[in-house]
Amino acid sequence: MTAARAANSATVFYKTSWSTANIHYGIGGTWTTVPGIAMDTACTGWKKKTVDLATATTFQVTFNNNSGTWDNNHGNNYTLGTGTTIVKDGVATANATDPCQGTNPQNTATVYYSTTWSTANIHYGIGGTWTTVPGIAMDTACTGWKKKTVDLATATTFQVTFNNNSGTWDNNHGNNYTLGTGTTTVKNGVVSAGASDPCGAEPPPDTTPPTVPTGLAATASGTNVTLTWTASTDKVGVTGYEISRAKGDETPVVRSTSGTTYKDSGLDPQTSYTYKVRALDAAGNKSAYTGAVSVKTGDGPPPASPGTPLGGDPRKDSIYFVMTARFYDGDTSNDRGGSQNIRSGNATNNDPMFRGDFKGLVDKLDYIKALGFSAIWITPVVLNRSDYDYHGYHGWDFYRVDTRLETPGNTYQDLINKAHAKGLKIYQDVVYNHSSRWGAKGLFVPPVYGIRDEQWKWLYSKKVPGQEYDPMVEHQGDDPDMTAAQNEMAKGRPYNGDLWSTEEPAGNTCKNWGTPTQWFSPEGYTIYNCQWPSPTSGMFPAKYYHQCWIGNWEGEDSRSCWLHDDLADFNTENAEVQKYLIDAYNRYIDMGVDGFRIDTAIHIPRVTWNRRFLPAIYDRVKEKFGEEKAKNFYVFGEVAAFVNDKWNRGSVNHSAQFYTWKERKEYSADDEKAAIEQYNYEEQLGTGNQPTSTNARLNGNDYHAPDHSKFSGMNIIDMRMHMNFSDAQNAFNNGKDSDDSTNDATYNTVYVDSHDYGPNKSSNRYAGGTDAWAENMSLMWTFRGIPTLYYGSEIEFQKGKQIDCGPTCPLATTGRAYYGDKIEGSVNASDFGVVSSASGPVATTLSQPLVKHLQRLNQIRRSIPALQMGQYSTEGVTGQMAYKRRYTSGSTDSFVLVTVSSGATFTGIPNGKYVDAVTGDVKTVTDQTLSIAASGKGNVRAYVLDQAGSPAPGKVGADGPYLK
Repeated sequence: MTAARAANSATVFYKTSWSTANIHYGIGGTWTTVPGIAMDTACTGWKKKTVDLATATTFQVTFNNNSGTWDNNHGNNYTLGTGTTIVKDGVATANATDPCQGTNPQNTATVYYSTTWSTANIHYGIGGTWTTVPGIAMDTACTGWKKKTVDLATATTFQVTFNNNSGTWDNNHGNNYTLGTGTTTVKNGVVSAGASDPCGAEPPPDTTPPTVPTGLAATASGTNVTLTWTASTDKVGVTGYEISRAKGDETPVVRSTSGTTYKDSGLDPQTSYTYKVRALDAAGNKSAYTGAVSVKTGDGPPPASPGTPLGGDPRKDSIYFVMTARFYDGDTSNDRGGSQNIRSGNATNNDPMFRGDFKGLVDKLDYIKALGFSAIWITPVVLNRSDYDYHGYHGWDFYRVDTRLETPGNTYQDLINKAHAKGLKIYQDVVYNHSSRWGAKGLFVPPVYGIRDEQWKWLYSKKVPGQEYDPMVEHQGDDPDMTAAQNEMAKGRPYNGDLWSTEEPAGNTCKNWGTPTQWFSPEGYTIYNCQWPSPTSGMFPAKYYHQCWIGNWEGEDSRSCWLHDDLADFNTENAEVQKYLIDAYNRYIDMGVDGFRIDTAIHIPRVTWNRRFLPAIYDRVKEKFGEEKAKNFYVFGEVAAFVNDKWNRGSVNHSAQFYTWKERKEYSADDEKAAIEQYNYEEQLGTGNQPTSTNARLNGNDYHAPDHSKFSGMNIIDMRMHMNFSDAQNAFNNGKDSDDSTNDATYNTVYVDSHDYGPNKSSNRYAGGTDAWAENMSLMWTFRGIPTLYYGSEIEFQKGKQIDCGPTCPLATTGRAYYGDKIEGSVNASDFGVVSSASGPVATTLSQPLVKHLQRLNQIRRSIPALQMGQYSTEGVTGQMAYKRRYTSGSTDSFVLVTVSSGATFTGIPNGKYVDAVTGDVKTVTDQTLSIAASGKGNVRAYVLDQAGSPAPGKVGADGPYLK
């Protein structure tokens, strides 16, 4: 340890009648940020603050009341020194005694925090009152230690967290640190009260390992093994355990845990495994391993049979959108933090990026059904490969399901089958536009330059013949050939020896192989040519991948260039690429999924969709399951347009509704040429010459058979409504404005926010308030389109939080936070939107007002066909958000009058008896006019025409916080 440096401090008492006082000071010319730091109340009439001066002996001081009134010693500032100083009536008295002595006790705490951060803040709370995020900067006490003295007033304990001022936090795994008065050190999560100054004399190093764990026992159940042992002891403290698992002659696999139990899942059936356990302490000492215990697994669960799509009109459903890895952790043994686990701050929160899994979804199917949803949209399932790929959009092997999502008995096929058994559809998120930066296994994987020198050996796995990438096997940071720092950087990285080569490989096309560039990594290491994939390096052949960066997001290059450096852009106009993707996704069709949500659809030309991919989907479903299932296989594309225009900046090619139409002329046989021809042709025709449709609109009061003869096969996410859902009225007005240019807007997917953006391209989850959420839901569930909800919005989960910040901040602080804590416990749904029993935290979640609102909206929508599949009209309707809807098919003739949040009048409607599905109120119309009174944000009236063949359902469900 570096020799300690003298650390001076000054305690300042300031006499004032202000209720709030800040001290604004400068040390060596460096000042605090205006208006300074809040002072504590020392006693009546006096404020107090202790300041760390480091090596300084004097400093400049001013005071203010946080409302613009300053005391700066008549423009001269106060010059104060070390020790105790009182400032009263413009006079500074050095070496003073405490003016509050004998009045009330004033406690202080000096906190030393061990960290490698160059900057550290202490964020603390005293009696429930916390400092403003991110807290107060700590001073450097000596190498490896930060320090701050905190005035506690009369308190004797306080809550503390730390952060690096750049989004990385240490909050003691979500529990905060509880510290007391005096000197305390916090190191590697261990709090030592009554400690000595760690920057004083060098303490003797801790070289004593923990005791060896005892009582190791292993029990097998199927392909799972549960280990238990008795805790070790250590003179400072045991920080965790390493479990070594061996199978035959294979290299042992090492896993870590903080407790004294461990469940090892997903093992081979009827196979013997040997386990040993050892303890670790904060100094890095490791005990000897226990004696080995052996156990043999039992039979694995039988493989699931391929499923069959549930079928039926997709408009009958409402959709719940989950990020599988962030929803519910059914099996902790497949949790993986990856190489960014520590950097992101996820490790501090004990929140690995891959946390949820298919078992978690299976376990919570009844929760989703209890909300009233009948379809689940899940993030991509293909095997991903990147440093931060929990979301699923960095596909690498499109023919395999990601191993971090599956466990025996809860494979992807099991999820599909078990969801179907409960009447729930599975919509799989699919990516045709890009792979991971490392290419696509089975199509093209770019060789990259790598060298295991002292700078880079942590990044590159030792090559092992025959070994392949497996994200379930992460580097444990225990390579004896690497330094502690290198092992720390390597920890969490899966094997990548299949990707890199120091020698230039045969047939290499990357320019300047392995030559140093002018660039350096964040660690200061030399970056070499061909070390990182990019489109312009020549590393990717044009046959398989596009070779440019997007310059104009509304230009043609947005469809044929890379979006980002970790999204290698497929040349989707190439026949081999098309076959690779079509064959891959046919596998999931064959498993019985019910539809595809298509990611980044706008970045592939419409003509390519219409010629190749959409017909391939339809043909495969028809081949496997028949014409009716193919017709109802729901395909909805993300055609992202983040403007409020009907046509995205006047470009038809970049507008969502454009993708719902077939081509209207022949283009060149070559797909690449055809894409340019189509782009130019449609762009020149412009917005005024695009096809129009009345498929979503009533003809007066009458439903008419929709004309889908020009339908492309792709439905769309309603980006226009999404962009305007900061206000339901705007979403309604903007949504209907685009419907005449959409083939059939009754099939639009409608949502408020998602895993990417909130309304108006906000980077935060929607925070408009509970009433506004209720109103948005009321509109979505009664207007045209298929209502969709992003997980957790039913309780405004993470409202206002940044949706995504990559690995620069913990996932727990984002809109992609782990949801499982809210749905722990048991729940049984006897029907859609009906809870038969619930206990634990999930019962609390299900009791929330928006949940009750959502459940009833789902019940009402399911009971009125016009609300599911009906066309609509506002003709003869006065009201802010009011419309009539009708659906006629066979013996069904469903007609409903809807108004949201306020009253409305409907004229020219059929005479007859109307019954409100919300209140049960009955009104008889004899003059073709019905006036409906309604009030309350989010309240709804849905008067259904009661007919002999299509009777009104009457009042549906019980009154709730909004529908009443």
